[in-house]
Amino acid sequence: MEISVTLVIVAITVLISFAAFNNDDLSHKLIFSPYQAKHQNEWWRTITHGFIHADHMHLFFNMYVLYNFGELIEETLKYHYGSFSGTLYYIGLYLGGLIFATLPSLRKHSDNPIYRSLGASGAVSAVLFAFIMFYPSEKLFLLFIPIGIPAYIVGLLYLAFETYSNKKGRSNIAHDAHIAGAVFGLAYIVLLDFDNLSNFFNQIRF
Repeated sequence: MEISVTLVIVAITVLISFAAFNNDDLSHKLIFSPYQAKHQNEWWRTITHGFIHADHMHLFFNMYVLYNFGELIEETLKYHYGSFSGTLYYIGLYLGGLIFATLPSLRKHSDNPIYRSLGASGAVSAVLFAFIMFYPSEKLFLLFIPIGIPAYIVGLLYLAFETYSNKKGRSNIAHDAHIAGAVFGLAYIVLLDFDNLSNFFNQIRF
């Protein structure tokens, strides 16, 4: 029986996040600080920040989305590229999304010693948009909306909302990290095989 990488990621993230909820020193060591990454060479923070969260709801939402989409993408990659390569590609998708999502903050806040960010949202966005690339016409059900919406429409709405919120800039949420993670997820699947792009458009063709 193959081990689900998605469930392993969820389990590790939940355990570390709960530990960090009650341990400020652990949270401080793992949180993403562009200043410390650049000036103190603490580049591990580009990954470790994804295993801690601001609160229980933040953790639940990210892991819920990851569980719902991650296992299917993991199995899809294994189906297309074989069990071993597919597993490696899935790990690359997740960790790559985590790292790529920090690039906007590195560009804007690398000389700001106060700025901090945490959470797996960038990686989860990468997994979600990998799902959209493979299954763009799959119907998704959003909260309080009783009808299914094609995944690619949900993706467009998501990007529009995150772009608007990022420009508005009135919250502590790193919307630019969500956008970067989504872009990474799209690009990653296309770069794995350019046929994935043509398959995407074939599925949304009216």
